[in-house]
Amino acid sequence: MSAADVVIIGGGQAGLATAHVAAARGLRPLVLEAQAGPGGSWPSYYDSLTLFSPAGYSALPGLAFPGDPQHYPLRDEVVDYLTAYTARLAAEVRFGSPVTRVEPDDDGFGVTTADGTVVRARSVVAATGGFGSPYRPALPGLDDFTGTVLHSAQYRNAAPFAGARVLVVGGGNSAVQIAVELAATARVTLTTRGPLRFQPQRYLGRDFHWWLHRTGLDSSRLGPRLARGPVPVIDDGRYRAALRAGRPDHRPLFARLDGDRAVWSDGASERVDTVLLATGYRPHLPFLDGTGALDAYGVPMHEGGLSTAVPGLGFVGLERQRSFASATLRGVGRDAAHVLGALRPARHAATRG
Repeated sequence: MSAADVVIIGGGQAGLATAHVAAARGLRPLVLEAQAGPGGSWPSYYDSLTLFSPAGYSALPGLAFPGDPQHYPLRDEVVDYLTAYTARLAAEVRFGSPVTRVEPDDDGFGVTTADGTVVRARSVVAATGGFGSPYRPALPGLDDFTGTVLHSAQYRNAAPFAGARVLVVGGGNSAVQIAVELAATARVTLTTRGPLRFQPQRYLGRDFHWWLHRTGLDSSRLGPRLARGPVPVIDDGRYRAALRAGRPDHRPLFARLDGDRAVWSDGASERVDTVLLATGYRPHLPFLDGTGALDAYGVPMHEGGLSTAVPGLGFVGLERQRSFASATLRGVGRDAAHVLGALRPARHAATRG
């Protein structure tokens, strides 16, 4: 058994930022990461993924993102950045250490990993974020569809879909980006329950993150309240232009799937090869089952990242946790500082082998 001042579950951007803040405050954090190497979930995202925030607004605390501050980093640049950040971190990071159980008690927590190791800590921060579990909605006929069903978490690039008939379900950034990319080689329809919402990437010659920062909305707790509803698609002009040109076309959600066919609301039907669900994610926190920290849907009950049910437990990296930026590279450091400041984890007296 070993001990730490604070155990941080997850070694992606949220966990690394939390560990940096903890170490800067003189604490001894331990980061437990399920993956075998650094980068969190980023290495598994689709190949062409590009940040819609410039590098100058895409850094974790203590290390600037390299390159031109105005450029929009690619997925692999983010992986390289997180790898370098991990190497510089004044904290122990244990890779290949998925957490299976967190048990609160009178002295803090016992955190158990898959190999049976138990770590004692006064505080725990769950920093696996809100994107750990791909969400598959209940759509008519989906379970019996005889074609291929994929989630965007499984999508890498357009090459395997050349010439195929593909329906992309979803109206967020990933749905639109993937649909436009696929439309270069496949016959693609983007299908959504409601209208698409777009937000220009630049206003008056400046990226909209500059305006968010200048107005204070980026870090304000009022931000999420002012922007209720679906997250808009950030557009530099390419995506709306592609949709207007019908590459891909956009239609209301199909009425149902029947065998290998999609049936539309007007009764027309057509054969479909692949249904790609770009329908988002949900938090994946099975290690908190039984603690009372999660609601009936497995969503953490918290106020600003502090558990409302389990003292000493915090969260970092949840979408709109405290601000617009909460689940982003630029925002997790602020939330980590808030959570650790409220938890005030004490230094552990000893380390036992």
